[in-house]
Amino acid sequence: MPATFLIDANMPRDTIAVILASGHDALTLHDVGLRDAPDSDIAEHARQSGLIIITRDYDFADVRTYPPRDYPGIVVLQVPDTGTAPMISALVRELMLRSDVIDQLPGRLAIVEFGRVRLRDS
Repeated sequence: MPATFLIDANMPRDTIAVILASGHDALTLHDVGLRDAPDSDIAEHARQSGLIIITRDYDFADVRTYPPRDYPGIVVLQVPDTGTAPMISALVRELMLRSDVIDQLPGRLAIVEFGRVRLRDS
């Protein structure tokens, strides 16, 4: 079953194409009227709308602020600050190939880096 991802503002534009090409759905913050919204508003919208957040923002990895069990899924990409758009897109592409991980996202936080995914429940 396709998942629907909410793409954070710090992600490259072609993230949406990578996700759609994998058979999943994707929305940007602009699509949902949250382009300049604080993280708390983004998280609440994702929770209420059943959207999986995909971001490079480590604030979303704070399980005290954003308990994974309360969300349809949170994906935080671990890339260097110098990470290029093609590098980030390649990491998203790698994640999209992992249906075993995507199927486990509801209620979990995934920290994704090249060759490794760590899942946390809380």
